[in-house]
Amino acid sequence: MKVVRTELPDVLLLEPDVFEDERGFFLESWNARGFCNAVGFDVRFVQDNHSRSVCGVLRGLHYQIKQPQGKLVRVVRGRVFDVTVDLRKSSAMFGRWVGIELSEHNHRQVWVPPGFAHGFLVLSESADVHYKTSEYYAPEYERCLIWNDPEVGIDWPLDREPVMSLKDRSGLPFSKAEVFA
Repeated sequence: MKVVRTELPDVLLLEPDVFEDERGFFLESWNARGFCNAVGFDVRFVQDNHSRSVCGVLRGLHYQIKQPQGKLVRVVRGRVFDVTVDLRKSSAMFGRWVGIELSEHNHRQVWVPPGFAHGFLVLSESADVHYKTSEYYAPEYERCLIWNDPEVGIDWPLDREPVMSLKDRSGLPFSKAEVFA
C-alpha cells in the first residue's frame, strides 16, 4: 500500500496494491496492521457504513462534535469528489479543505481523522461509498458544516445545483460552526 500525505497532512490518501489480469482484479481493502502502520497509531473501527447516491448528490459536510469519528472512505462503485475540512482550532490547517477523486477504478481510500468535517459529491451516474468509522454514530452530537461557505471556499466540480437533504442544506457556516480545540 502506498501512503500519500495530502495538503492537510493528517488526511491520508491510501493507494492499495491492485493485482489485475483478464479475470478482473484483487486488492486488500483492509489490513489492521498495515493501516495502523500507515497512520502511526492504533485505530479501532466500530462501524461500517455504505451509501448509494445518484449523480449530483452532495452529502455533508458531516462531523460529530463529541465522539468524533475517524473515517476510512472508499468508493466501490462509481466516482465521487471527496472533501475533508480541518475543524481543529489548534491546527495550522484550521479551516482548510482538501478534495480528492475516489472511484471504483482508482481504488483509492482516504483516511479522515477525528476533528474533520467530511462530505462528497457524486460525479458518476451513481456511486456506492463504503466507510469504516472509529466511533459509533451519535445523532445528538452530529453537526453539519454548510457545503458552500465562501470562507472555506470549496471548489466543488458542479455544473448544476446539487441534490441534498434538508439537513445538509441547513448546515452552519464556518464562522458559526462548533469546532474542536
